[in-house]
Amino acid sequence: MLRSYSIFLLSCIILFLPLGSVYTKDFNALCSTCRQLVDNFDKGLEKTAKQNFGGGNTEWEERKLSKYELSEIRLTEILEGLCDSSSFECNHMLEENEEHFETWWFKRKTKHPDLFKWFCIETIKVCCPKGLFGPDCNTCIGGSDKPCHGNGKCDGDGTRAGNGKCSCDKGYEGELCLDCSDGYFSALRNDTFSLCKECHESCVGCTGGTNQDCKECMNGWEKDQEGACIDINECTKDPAPCKDNQYCLNTDGSFSCKECDIRCSGCNGPGASNCLACADGYKDEESTCTDINECTEDPALCKDNQYCLNTDGSFSCKECDIRCSGCKGPGANNCLTCADGYKDEEGTCTEENKEVPAFDSEGSQTGDSPEKHEDL
Repeated sequence: MLRSYSIFLLSCIILFLPLGSVYTKDFNALCSTCRQLVDNFDKGLEKTAKQNFGGGNTEWEERKLSKYELSEIRLTEILEGLCDSSSFECNHMLEENEEHFETWWFKRKTKHPDLFKWFCIETIKVCCPKGLFGPDCNTCIGGSDKPCHGNGKCDGDGTRAGNGKCSCDKGYEGELCLDCSDGYFSALRNDTFSLCKECHESCVGCTGGTNQDCKECMNGWEKDQEGACIDINECTKDPAPCKDNQYCLNTDGSFSCKECDIRCSGCNGPGASNCLACADGYKDEESTCTDINECTEDPALCKDNQYCLNTDGSFSCKECDIRCSGCKGPGANNCLTCADGYKDEEGTCTEENKEVPAFDSEGSQTGDSPEKHEDL
């Protein structure tokens, strides 16, 4: 019932479509849809192969399975799972050709086991065999076994569409995809085969695969005395190609400028061991710029009740803990002495105990207190 309703809706939609718009022109899409139907049919075959088999080995189950295998019930179950409800193209093709599936299932399957070939190529004729193209399934350039001589893609290959022209792979060009494109050379060629290989990175055009086979050198390369293209080291040029506080890194055919290490004031390479001079806050130790600990070199850098905190290339002054009177670091355990109201307990300044007045049950203070007096 549900399938009949879906077909009715699709039929209504088709009535309002312009003539010729329904799957009669785009043979690429038609072949793709047909292939999808066949692929889903094969999946349905696999899914239903033993779904009515209980797993035992009784004679009754074998007879039941044998009847189901070629039954109309199984065919119906497969057909119902071929298309998603949202796929108009799939559902329309199935609706138009459901009788063909029934014919193949009951009459043609044994003689024509390849459903794709029988249905898509020979019956509804929306596809061609591989290596053929167009309405009449003409042979692609280079032959059906190796379209475009194995070096490209034949337009319309395997469908009733296309013009058969070749779109060549990278490195190949020409109508037959037998010629080598710029940046490639012919390593092997005959009337039906061509092998193009990439030139050396230093070449503009070449006759072979090494830097000695270049017709010309790429930018950033130059020919040596033997005619080979070699890299130009731009980093040795005068004036230097990089800015202050940068160093030059040579690469094949080019160069790049990299920032010096923060510990350097000028450099000729990466890291603190390639500084031309040390930046402020750093000093040279065994040819490497290292941080100066200002806090140890000048203990009086910070004010009273502050401590000095060394940082990479600098320092900062931090306030002591409120429990300290002078300190050498953060917290109450780095006090030089304790502030008023605090005492040292095992190296940490803690608040001194204060006497807490006692009160009776009525909230009146007990113990010694100033005597009350009455005005005379």
